[in-house]
Amino acid sequence: MKKYAVIGSGPTSIYLLKHIFDYIGILKKEIHSISIFEKCDILGMGMPYNPHTTDLYNLSNISSEELPELDISFANWLKKQPKSKLNAWGIDKEKISKKEVYNRLALGQYFQSQYQTIIKKFSNSGIIIKEFPKTQIIDIQYNRTTETATLIAHKNLEFTCDKVIIATGHVWNEEDHPAAGYYGSPWPIKKVFPKPNTFHNFTVGTLGASLSAFDVVSSLARRHGEFKETNNGALIFESFKGAEKFKIVMHSENGWLPHLQYEQEKPIREIYRHLNREAVFNALDAAGFLRIETFFHKFCRKALAVAFKKDGMPTMEKKVLEGDCSFSDFVEDMTEKHEFENAFEGMRMEMEKSKQSVQHNKPIHWKEVTDDLMYALNFHAELMPAEDHLYFHKKIMPFLMNVIAAMPIPSGNLLLALYDAGKIEMISGHAEVLETKNDPYTKVTVSNGDAQEILKYDMFIDCRGQQPINLKNYPFQSLVKDGFVTSSQIKFESTTKAKQLMGSDKSHTIVKKKNNFYYNFDGIAIDSGYSIMDSHGEAIHNIHDISFTHITGLRPYSYGLQACEATSGILVSVWVKSIENNTEINANMENITEIYKEDINL
Repeated sequence: MKKYAVIGSGPTSIYLLKHIFDYIGILKKEIHSISIFEKCDILGMGMPYNPHTTDLYNLSNISSEELPELDISFANWLKKQPKSKLNAWGIDKEKISKKEVYNRLALGQYFQSQYQTIIKKFSNSGIIIKEFPKTQIIDIQYNRTTETATLIAHKNLEFTCDKVIIATGHVWNEEDHPAAGYYGSPWPIKKVFPKPNTFHNFTVGTLGASLSAFDVVSSLARRHGEFKETNNGALIFESFKGAEKFKIVMHSENGWLPHLQYEQEKPIREIYRHLNREAVFNALDAAGFLRIETFFHKFCRKALAVAFKKDGMPTMEKKVLEGDCSFSDFVEDMTEKHEFENAFEGMRMEMEKSKQSVQHNKPIHWKEVTDDLMYALNFHAELMPAEDHLYFHKKIMPFLMNVIAAMPIPSGNLLLALYDAGKIEMISGHAEVLETKNDPYTKVTVSNGDAQEILKYDMFIDCRGQQPINLKNYPFQSLVKDGFVTSSQIKFESTTKAKQLMGSDKSHTIVKKKNNFYYNFDGIAIDSGYSIMDSHGEAIHNIHDISFTHITGLRPYSYGLQACEATSGILVSVWVKSIENNTEINANMENITEIYKEDINL
């Protein structure tokens, strides 16, 4: 009987515990106890949904029907809450819907209740649950001989266990310089609020114009003015007296805003919805790689053509079926259709389509299918060579995070109201923060083609979201020092491409081993079952890492609550297979995809 430890108690851990309990009949023979370590005083919420971190005006960006279900759905749980609670969250009990998006504080309370429900279920299961709130694990030491891990917390506390699952989620260690008005992240968001009885009566800048930037926009706007609905149903913004000069300028390299919420035919993603395991492995080239263009030609084009036909887009239906249509062609075409000279006016145009889609239950099939296909590719990404990973990060991810991303309609309405009031602006171009420590303001260089200018802000907030980690900022440095955690290295198929990059600014990220070249991506090396990989390329099956910021090298599109559920489900299925077959964990890609095949709801 083994002692397990879980670091973190947010959604990934909650879904992990759910999957463990789903297999309680098998796993209770293996697991003696599970110790859950949470650095916060609240267990079962996670950073984005915690009242210490977020704000009433930050929306969750996911509807109830998109949430992988726990004991009860989010919408049904809300319906059971007292009116006083719902009023505090600004929720009308009579209008609760599985399609609606609610604020993060409400979702955090839901997650905590589901966590507590799961913990209660374990009470008579034979597996002991131990909870450690306000206990931050600051290091992990692994003993290869005894195959045990020692978790080290503050105040020299140590815990020894047989297996560790790292599920730490978001960590914001970026440095702030309040004297210069610079904040390395918006979190906890209260730190950027004006002091009581004062306003930010000046222009606030944000680096990034994605959903994180909108959290800042929403929270600050409501503290500097009021949104009102006119007689014809339009939303307008009026500044409070003394806050007339308050304004927000968002910096986005491409000048894009995330696109708006759309109706989906099947809101829960499935890995093998549009392809199957056998076809993927038959698509590998002679060197054993899944090339991204091969993936597009064999799996995407037909599925997208069907989607475009459903959406009444015959030109795109025909184009994606043409023999010379590449992934780049598809991305460029659909980006061009959704790229606007003025992002806010473009959002106004998109708003009508979005409302038609959501309010009249009309799915936008091509967006949903694209998201499905990229979700499937993500869970096979270790089959791609380094050059295709680089292409995916450079070309595909910006498209996915802007055109396929779904900002809730209420958020879009607020942005347009601020724009119409002259309270928000977008500046495109590459923005870079200059040294701020000795200045009473933040200086930002903006480069756009040959033009360059320097702007000054009394407050400037980096809203690009969680950045991937590298070995230097991996939180458990003993594992790095002892060679149990290594960089995520992905092999090039073409030595010519690798040599070309060796002469560029990326040269420091390329290593040569024997006759092969590898690219060091951000994130750590893991096998397909989320075990860490040591410096000899061997998996340490006693330590699993399912924190997305740690594994982004091999899982570039692994994000969101559905991926939390899928990743933890895959991990537990790996354990169950090992126990059922009475074998060591075998987590190579071919074995793991058997799990995808058997449980297509992952």
